[in-house]
Amino acid sequence: MEPVEINAGTYYLRQLRADRHIDDRRVLMEAFADPTHRKYVLNYRLRTVDEATEYVALRAAQWAGDERCSWAIAEPTSGRLLGEVGLRELDLPAAYAEATIWVHPAERGKGIATTALSAALRFGFGGLGLTEVSYRYEESNTASAIVAERCGFTLLGPEPDPAATGERLIRWHRTS
Repeated sequence: MEPVEINAGTYYLRQLRADRHIDDRRVLMEAFADPTHRKYVLNYRLRTVDEATEYVALRAAQWAGDERCSWAIAEPTSGRLLGEVGLRELDLPAAYAEATIWVHPAERGKGIATTALSAALRFGFGGLGLTEVSYRYEESNTASAIVAERCGFTLLGPEPDPAATGERLIRWHRTS
């Protein structure tokens, strides 16, 4: 599917970019260098411009392959990257996805995650026809618990298997 831009009110959601007009790579590298981000996101390291370029290309390929919808959360006047929100594990025939969100460390605590995830969920349920979206996070990630609750998810509880970090994974879910 083609990437979709979303007006999220205070922010807008767009595809990650690395072109002559908007280049998200430097901000991606800053965010992924943050100790809190590294604690919870173990499968990506964006230490170089080349790694950040590959990450942007991966997200575009996942959109094209109907595997994941991933949006840059952007400040509307400058286009500056504030974070990323997505629907991964996208299974259109089963009408299911798993929500993901991260916010740049300098932008945390401003309600960005709740606003962006709410917009992504509206698109998932309304635009993609999803009927169920789950949300998982490590137990110590209390900010994610707040976002899940504010976005209307219902707590299901801990999963039987721990996260790659060794922590308990907490699962929430929301239906259309």
